[in-house]
Amino acid sequence: MKLIIAILQDKDAGRAVTEINRRGFRATKLASTGGFLREGNTTILVGVEEHDVEQVLAVLRRTSSERHETLTPQTPAHSGEPYVPFPVEVTVGGATVFVVDVDRYEKF
Repeated sequence: MKLIIAILQDKDAGRAVTEINRRGFRATKLASTGGFLREGNTTILVGVEEHDVEQVLAVLRRTSSERHETLTPQTPAHSGEPYVPFPVEVTVGGATVFVVDVDRYEKF
């Protein structure tokens, strides 16, 4: 068994989970926060058999596309953190995905 841990932008999460569920897989959504832009992310956990990994990854690729946006970074929470006071164009979206082995799985 494998555990897929996918971190993606909030804007992409609903569609990704809907598509994953539509294919018969269960997913758990967790709220998370990104680093540089401090924007909301979603971490999705999906446990699957090894032969189903590519099917879930294909869904994530389709639903988590990269795009360019112009954003104004938030003021840093702590002094000394880097701060750019003007809008910058950044690449957002996409997903960071980890696929890890599961030694043991139990459901109660």
